Amino acid sequence: MGLDVGDRRVGVALSDDSGRTAQPLMTLHRKDYRAGLREDLRSLARLARRHNCDRVVVGNPLYMSGDQSPQADKVRAFAEAFHELSGLPLIYWDERLTTTEAHRHLHASGRALPDHRAVVDQVAAVLILQSWLDAENNQSDIQQQTPQAL
Repeated sequence: MGLDVGDRRVGVALSDDSGRTAQPLMTLHRKDYRAGLREDLRSLARLARRHNCDRVVVGNPLYMSGDQSPQADKVRAFAEAFHELSGLPLIYWDERLTTTEAHRHLHASGRALPDHRAVVDQVAAVLILQSWLDAENNQSDIQQQTPQAL
């Protein structure tokens, strides 16, 4: 499962069974922070169980310099609360410029800018998850190609 966590919405993506491709699942519209955090976390945990997720790749919104941003601190707090509830391992993955790239993809597909809001977080979650899947699969391919020591 891939998550693009924002203050108002959480984009959710899933990988296929082979772990090669990411697809959009939904956008969770977050409830009021104090009253709704637990409800938001439960909704995501139900999705993770329903889709047999074994880990969660969470977009880490760093500054362009690579430093931790205030938003990254919020995302980590949300993700850690999700981890406590679900027990699923977390993987933080650099998400710099994914929202910009998501808007580019939507524009290229012919979607009008006003229509982006409904799906941009899902597309960003797909980009985050796909980037991680690609890195994992490339690492796996490299390990399989390395000759065994005699």
